[in-house]
Amino acid sequence: MSSWILLVIAGLLEVAWAIGLKYTQGFTRPLPSILTVAGIVASMGLLSYAAKSLPIGTAYAVWVGIGAFGAAVMGMVLFHEPATVPRLFFLGLLLVAIVGLKATSGGH
Repeated sequence: MSSWILLVIAGLLEVAWAIGLKYTQGFTRPLPSILTVAGIVASMGLLSYAAKSLPIGTAYAVWVGIGAFGAAVMGMVLFHEPATVPRLFFLGLLLVAIVGLKATSGGH
């Protein structure tokens, strides 16, 4: 499987565990806590694997970008966080940056 596909999956898992943190209630709820920790391990494992063939700066920036973008969007959807025009604009810029890093980095 392509390193980029693994990196995107790692980023999506980052979204899942970041959102999962909200449900752990400070790691006091066992099932959400176990699922969140599993997501962290899987996400970082896939990031590590992808970074074997991608530049670490690019891989990490894309991974964090996907996580930040996804967590912000899911926060708006699930937790009714503000979806203001400026916030959506800057999330759009983040998405452009993620795509730009992919487009200019080469790699597998």
